Amino acid sequence: MKAPTDAAVELLGLTRRFGGTTAVDAIDLSVEVGVFCGIVGPNGAGKSTILSMIAGLLAPTSGTVSVAGYDTLCEREQALGALGIMMEGLSLPERLTAAELLEYTAGLRGMDARWQERSADLLAILELDRAPNTLIVDYSTGMRKKIGLAVALLHRPRVLVLDEPFEAIDPVSAHSIEELLQQYVTGGGTVLLSSHNMDVIERTCTRVALLARGRILADGTVPEVAAGRTLNEAFVDFVGAAPQRRLDWLA
Repeated sequence: MKAPTDAAVELLGLTRRFGGTTAVDAIDLSVEVGVFCGIVGPNGAGKSTILSMIAGLLAPTSGTVSVAGYDTLCEREQALGALGIMMEGLSLPERLTAAELLEYTAGLRGMDARWQERSADLLAILELDRAPNTLIVDYSTGMRKKIGLAVALLHRPRVLVLDEPFEAIDPVSAHSIEELLQQYVTGGGTVLLSSHNMDVIERTCTRVALLARGRILADGTVPEVAAGRTLNEAFVDFVGAAPQRRLDWLA
């Protein structure tokens, strides 16, 4: 087994182009073990593209990604074993219940019998046990987010990659999820989370990387990046507010 590394995730010169468009532009980022890191930026900043490359779902045009010390291209199997992934657009088996999906996930990962206790815990804390016979095809968007998180956490990965995990989640459920993720980080796990909700980032994250146009504009602890402002104010200052135009027909 490879020796542990101080960096849970390391990006070096990470670049991704789509035709003539550079979505991610030579990014360097190192996230240490046990850090809750927020990835924020406007629409089209490259957040989901970066997370997709970390998750092994998208190959870089150039540069490297390592997860728990494993190169996601050269050591793909080991890197994926260290990852838990919840990404926008990933499909789920529609004709299974939540419990059946977690059993299926445990089988795919070759987990021992402890998966049953973990499954019961996750279903309870995410309140998915309230509709045990409901198929995923009939889940709301929020319920799909919850079962996606449960699948990502079941094998107790070293790194969690979460793309907009609080979207369509009610405040009570969001509080439970935040508590769950804080337990995971306290236990030595690492989270990379993208969100447009600056309040969520300020509450949960110890570090934030602010992106625009495929580049990192600011990276540090939340107080360092905010610099005496709210994180939302810092975001607007770094990215630039859209020019305001008065629409007389709305008045």
